[in-house]
Amino acid sequence: MSDRRIVRAALLQATWTGDKDSMIDKHIRYSREAASQGAQIICYQELFYGPYFCQVQDTQFYHFTEPVPDGPTTQRFCALAAELNMVLVVPVYERDGVGVYYNTAAVIDADGSYLGKYRKTHIPHLPGFWEKFYFRPGNLGYPVFDTAVGKVGVYICHDRHFPEGARALGLNGAEMVFIPSATTRGLSQHLWRIEQTSHAIFNSYYVGTINRVGIEGPDEGDFYGESYFCDPRGEFVGEMGSAYDEELIVRDLDLSMIQAVRDTWHFYFNRRPDQYGELAQDTVSVS
Repeated sequence: MSDRRIVRAALLQATWTGDKDSMIDKHIRYSREAASQGAQIICYQELFYGPYFCQVQDTQFYHFTEPVPDGPTTQRFCALAAELNMVLVVPVYERDGVGVYYNTAAVIDADGSYLGKYRKTHIPHLPGFWEKFYFRPGNLGYPVFDTAVGKVGVYICHDRHFPEGARALGLNGAEMVFIPSATTRGLSQHLWRIEQTSHAIFNSYYVGTINRVGIEGPDEGDFYGESYFCDPRGEFVGEMGSAYDEELIVRDLDLSMIQAVRDTWHFYFNRRPDQYGELAQDTVSVS
C-alpha cells in the first residue's frame, strides 16, 4: 500500500555482566549495532544496568538509583540517541528526592531530547519479586510520547497483567507500546505469549516486549528471554528471541496496519464507557 509507514525497531535481551558500568557499555555497543542495521528505536530490559535484585530485600541495592532525567545514565543515553539518530526507551531505577524510588523508563527522542518518563504502576510483592521494598507505585499515569518515529507508550513487567493501563495507552494514542520485563521461568511463562499479544489485539497497536535472559541476581533467577514484537492482529513479527541466549532483535513494523485493524474490529468505536464506571471502584456489583 502506498501510505505504508515502516519503522525499524529493536529490543535487546541481555545477560548480566556483573557490574553497572559494563552493562551500560554493552547496551551502548548493541545500540550502535542496531543503528548499523537501520533501527530507528530500541528498548532495553527492565532495570537494564543492574541485576534483577528484587529476589531479596536488601538495602544495598538502593545504590543503583539515579535521578531522571538529570542522572548520569539518562544524560549519557541522551547523547547516544543524538549520535545514532535513534529513539531510546531506557528503563532505570529512579531516585526522586530523599528515599523515594521508582521503577522507571525514560523516553529519549532521536535528536537526544528527553521526552519524559513512565513509572511502573503495578508493584508486586511476593516471593522472588519483593518489589514494594524497592519501588513506590508509579504516579504519572499512562503517558504517550510523540517521538520521531511515532507515538510510543511504555508499560513495565507486572503491569502487563492489568488490561486497564494497556487500554489507557491506546486511548492516549499509542502506536507502539514497549514492555520491558524481568520474568523468570514458571507460571508467568505460559502467559508471556498470551497477555501481550492480547493487549496488541484489543488496543490495536504494536507491542515490543523484552525479557532478561540467563541466570542472575542474588537468588540466581533463571530469566527466559523470548522477547518479541507483535502486530495489532496479535501475530508475531518474525521469530521470538532465544529462551537462553543474549540477542538483539530487529524487526520492521508497518504502522499503517494500525488504522486498518481499527477500521476492521471497531474496538474503540464500540466501547461503552458509560457502562464501565464500576470498573474504577474497589468492588463491582454482581447483580
